Amino acid sequence: MAKKSTPVTPKTITPDDLRGKLQGLQGDVQGKVDDKKTSIASIAAGGGMVLLIIFFLLGKRSGKKKSAIVEIRRV
Repeated sequence: MAKKSTPVTPKTITPDDLRGKLQGLQGDVQGKVDDKKTSIASIAAGGGMVLLIIFFLLGKRSGKKKSAIVEIRRV
């Protein structure tokens, strides 16, 4: 029968090997984050504007309920 050949791997891992792998992984993640950053910022700004309009309208409505009528008479 034929012998199975196993791939030869280095027995020791050097700090340069680890550094290279981690930098490659970080580069992929950083690229994805940069792509999503602008869309997240625009969604947050839109949500803030919607909340601002809702609070304005609720405040305007409650101001009409409690407003006092003041009459000015000339003597």
